[in-house]
Order: sequence, then C-alpha cells, then structure tokens
Amino acid sequence: MGQLGLGRQFGRLAPQLDGAFRADGVFAHDRLRFVDFVDDVEDLLEDVAWQEQGDKKAADGFEEFMLQHYRG
Repeated sequence: MGQLGLGRQFGRLAPQLDGAFRADGVFAHDRLRFVDFVDDVEDLLEDVAWQEQGDKKAADGFEEFMLQHYRG
C-alpha cells in the first residue's frame, strides 16, 4: 500500500478487512461470503480512489475481475 502511495489509507482500511482472513492467510469462508467480501473491498477501493484521485472509476471492474478469476 505504501509503494502505491496509499499508505495514509492503509491504517483506515486494515481494520475494515480484519477478520476476512485466518491467521494462516486463508480466506475465512465460514465468517464471510467471498462475494460480499469482494463487494466491500470494491467499495473501499472506490473511496480511496475518490480521496486520492477524485475519481471513483479507478476501481471499476475490480469486483467483476475478482469473481471471474476466482470462480473459474
């Protein structure tokens, strides 16, 4: 996040993503549906894009890409 220039946002984003992954890094399917997680992350990315670049569209396509990639 720091390398992307989003270090200021990471402190705010990290707690919102907390609980989505187990300590071993595996997604916690028993706590959260992946579809809901991806939707939440896209919303967070849109907020960051708006704050950093003034353009929410910078995050467009994230949800579709993730769901296509991980659904097979």
